[in-house]
This record gives sequence, C-alpha cells and structure tokens, in this order.
Amino acid sequence: MRQCELLGISRSSLYYQPVGPSDEELTILRLMDEQYLKTPFYGSRRMVAYLAHHGYAVNRKRVQRLMRQLGIQAVYPKPKLSKRNLEHQVYPYLLRDVKIASVNQVWSADITYLPVLKGHFYLVAVMDWFSRKVLSWQVSNTMDGAFCVDVLEEALLHYQKPMIFNSDQGAQFTANAFTQTLKQANVQISMDGRGRCYDNIFIERLWRSIKYELIYLKAFEDGRHLSQEVSAWFHFYNRQRFHQSLNYRTPDEIYYEACAKQEVMCNSC
Repeated sequence: MRQCELLGISRSSLYYQPVGPSDEELTILRLMDEQYLKTPFYGSRRMVAYLAHHGYAVNRKRVQRLMRQLGIQAVYPKPKLSKRNLEHQVYPYLLRDVKIASVNQVWSADITYLPVLKGHFYLVAVMDWFSRKVLSWQVSNTMDGAFCVDVLEEALLHYQKPMIFNSDQGAQFTANAFTQTLKQANVQISMDGRGRCYDNIFIERLWRSIKYELIYLKAFEDGRHLSQEVSAWFHFYNRQRFHQSLNYRTPDEIYYEACAKQEVMCNSC
C-alpha cells in the first residue's frame, strides 16, 4: 500500500504478474517423474529421500504437493478404499481375469505429465487394449476435464465404440461430462482401484515408452513444439514401432487386420 501512495496510483489498479516455476522446481519435477516410472511404489517419504540423495533438500509437504501436480500416487493398498467422492460416481473394475480377445473390446485412457524447458504440459491418450493402438490424444497446459472429453469424443467419432472403457479414478474421468459421454454411447465403464496403476498396465507402458524414447531425449521450446514431436512419435508408434508383445508387428497392423476379420464375420452371419 505504501508503494502505491509513493507512486500516486490506486491500490486497486495494482496487479501482480504470476510467477512461473523456478528452474530448481522444474528439475525436481522431472526427477520425480522419471523415478516414478521406475518405482511407482515410492510414496512421499521415499521421494524425499530420493531427492536428498540427488542434493535437493525438499520437505515432505512440498513433495506431496508436487506429486499431486504430477498426478501420481504410490502404488500400495490404502485405507478406506470404499470411500467415494460424493460429487462423482466411481465405477467398479470390470477387467479382473477378463481375457482380451479382440479389438474394441476394451479401451482405456490416462493422463501423464510432460516437462518442457520452462514449464510442463499434460498428455491424455485413449488406447485399444488388444492392438495397443493409440486412437486419440491431446496435449494440454492444464489438467481440467474438457480436453479429456474432447479426446474421448474424437476416438468415438473415428472408431467403432468399445464394449468397456477403463480409466483410473481421477476427477477428469469420474466427472459427469466424461461418464455421460460413455453412457450415451452404451459403453460399460470400468475404473481401477485407487493406487493400482497396474489395473491399466498397457497405457502405463505407453507412458514409459514415450518418455524414454522422446520426452527425456529432447528439449522442447513450448507447447507447440511438444505437440508436433508427440504427434510424430504417435505416428511412429502406431505405424512403424514393432511390439514384442504383438509378435513384432505394429498396432495399426493388428487393429485394422482384426477389424477387417470382424467385418467379414459380420457379413457372413
């Protein structure tokens, strides 16, 4: 207030410009993200010890805040797993002991954190479990639910709808806008147990692949540059990258071959 008086301006006309994350915080976020891919069972205490080992004296409260920002949590049984968000309905996990035998039987979605030089973005993707094909994706500078709904609608528009759609219990996927989109398409909704990233293992492997094969190898100038590189990588992933689990075939080969067989079978009925 004293500064405003000295400058002869009203206090209400003074606005503070938001300050971006420091270089140290960006480094810490990247270290945590990399380590989580290797040890998803690390909670805030172990992350504190891990960062201290790398020369960063960060307290547990700050680590917990950064883990929320990254959208990660330790994989271990937690108390009160049955407690639900009163505003969002949570659905049961439908895929335990289910054999994935065809394309468009199960799709899944997830969000991951992507670092750039002076900030970070979030990536959401929809994947077909049988073929591992990435059906749609989008990069956003926030974790709001709108871009998740956009990606879901894009996948439903361009591909045959799945029988089951699986996700975690994140607010973006339990939001009414997201679940209603699935219900209107007559798709069954499945959700992982809290802290059980391996319920959605195929897309977790996708995040590991894109980060080690692209994100951690390059310095991205901004969101546009990041989106361009992610687009090129997904093109490579779907059409050229051979998967050991697919007998060294590509997701596109598996997906479209299976779709063609299903169409022949339907026409013969």
